Amino acid sequence: MRPLTGPVLITAAALVALTGCGSSDSSSGDSSAAELSVKAAYMPQPVTDSMAAGYLVIENAGGTADELTSVTSDLAQDVTVHKTTGQSMREVAGLKVPADGELVLASGGNHLMFENLKRKPKEGETVSLRLNFTKSEAITVEMPVKSATYQPTSGH
Repeated sequence: MRPLTGPVLITAAALVALTGCGSSDSSSGDSSAAELSVKAAYMPQPVTDSMAAGYLVIENAGGTADELTSVTSDLAQDVTVHKTTGQSMREVAGLKVPADGELVLASGGNHLMFENLKRKPKEGETVSLRLNFTKSEAITVEMPVKSATYQPTSGH
């Protein structure tokens, strides 16, 4: 049996180097990942002591779609995601945030419901919430409480 020499050792070393390069090259392809941000968030001052609605726009500047899967807040025992179709609304497990697009949660459309409020927020306060997604890191949002009759002029 002859010992490994010259070209064989170089080939083995080159193979190890290529294997390392291959794995680092594959992880650098994240340029098309979802790039989420939130704008135009607000909560109309609730009219009841137990329930409130929340609205916002989630923008995705990335090339990959994502999905809003859950929301939590210290304000409410439960925060649910609702889809509105025609005159009916229903709770859903999530809403898609399209690639290079936005998910709009607006009055009369898809929205968040804060249920079993721990306290009734007042106009001028801020409510903190955490948006959870399938692929992206969670986003914490400081949502201002507006008057019960507030109508945004842009963003929705």
